[in-house]
Parts: sequence; structure tokens; C-alpha cells
Amino acid sequence: MKIPVVNCPTCNAPVAWTAENRWKPFCSERCKLIDLGQWATEKYRVPAEEQEPEEEPPLPQ
Repeated sequence: MKIPVVNCPTCNAPVAWTAENRWKPFCSERCKLIDLGQWATEKYRVPAEEQEPEEEPPLPQ
């Protein structure tokens, strides 16, 4: 059986997709932490649609 190989999202190095590779899809802990830092500093963003606020029922008087 051929082992699947993917490219590390951070450095583009080939990464074997095996159970022994604890950092997959990254090649190392360093690349994983670099990616996490990009999310933490909001350099990566997931686009979202503006949502209308739900109307609140009137308060009882």
C-alpha cells in the first residue's frame, strides 16, 4: 500500500500521512506553531456574512 504524501501548509515540505506523524498535516511542531500564530494574529480570516440581529420580544410592562 502506498503511503499518502501531502505538502506542509507552512513550508511546503512533503509530509507522509501516517499515524506516527504527530504533526500532520505539518512537517514539524515549528510549522504547526507558525500556522497557529498566523491565526492568533488574524492574518488568516474566515469570511463571514453579516447577520441581522434577531428581534427581541418586547419587555412585559
